Amino acid sequence: MSDLATLEKSILAQIAAAGDEPALEAVRVAALGKKGSISALLATLGKMSPDERKTQGAAINLAKDKVTQALGARRELLRSAALDARLASETVDVTLPVRDPVVEQGRVHPLSQVLDELTTIFADMGFSIAEGPDIETDDYNFTRLNFPEGHPAREMHDTFFFQPKPDGSRMLLRTHTSPVQVRTMLTQKPPIRVICPGRTYRIDSDATHTPQFHQVEGLVVDKGSHLGHLKWILHEFCKAFFEVDHLNMRFRPSFFPFTEPSLEVDIQCRRDKGEIRFGEGEDWLEILGCGMVHPNVLRACGIDPDQYQGFAWGMGIDRIAMLKYGMSDLRQLFESDVRWLSHYGFKPLDIPSLAGGLSS
Repeated sequence: MSDLATLEKSILAQIAAAGDEPALEAVRVAALGKKGSISALLATLGKMSPDERKTQGAAINLAKDKVTQALGARRELLRSAALDARLASETVDVTLPVRDPVVEQGRVHPLSQVLDELTTIFADMGFSIAEGPDIETDDYNFTRLNFPEGHPAREMHDTFFFQPKPDGSRMLLRTHTSPVQVRTMLTQKPPIRVICPGRTYRIDSDATHTPQFHQVEGLVVDKGSHLGHLKWILHEFCKAFFEVDHLNMRFRPSFFPFTEPSLEVDIQCRRDKGEIRFGEGEDWLEILGCGMVHPNVLRACGIDPDQYQGFAWGMGIDRIAMLKYGMSDLRQLFESDVRWLSHYGFKPLDIPSLAGGLSS
């Protein structure tokens, strides 16, 4: 019995000294496992006489119960201490700024934002959006737009052509979104009022030109459309887009194969310390080209120029984005630099609206 008391005292001391749950589990296995010290004593009961078994069995089972209770109490104490230590190590500093929700961590690319702004402005004027393929035919890209044979735009140094087909014709990457106007006039009857945004391609690359860029063109065809309507639309667009109350514009004669007469449009601006401010100053900046749709283009698209006339305009989306938001190099728009995008990009939920401000 004295040996049992000594064993019990030793096991309880080991339980009290266990520093973590793995150490406590080792003590349990050494005492109560299949080959444990107390389990070994219980195995000897079968060889004892009934009187010895009654006395020894009660003492051994009592020791087993004490060890089991001590193990449970120590386990709870260790778990509570481990939880306290974890909570202390994972304390949250409530003075830190709140992180942006996941939905607001990304940024809308400036080109996507400007495209939404354009759509908002022209939709308010009653325009719909027309789209077409990036890969076009020579007929839609040049011939029906009154580009004569031998025009520089038809040469390999300015246009991305594909390999000739067996019949000698060649597909190409469209050099402007004007083929969308052609497709619209071929499939819709006047009156027509559309804008045609999209990607375009030309063999050119420097700080203000890239081989792939974005354009938006507008087209109105009706019986009574004239240059006065065109001027009003462009004036209202520029005021809304650059978010100014007043803006002077001037129209200069120019030449485009698909319009007659053709005009270049300049807007009032002031250059100061590397910045351009619109609606003030005495300087001018060319912003787009426009004109009345050439009768040959109307005729090539199945519209009688004696009954209908129209006007069209086109501008670079990348260019007006750079002017509005102060970007210095066109190539940065396509470099996918996350740091640049976090500076110039827009929060996804900031949807442009004429009432709330396009870029607010």
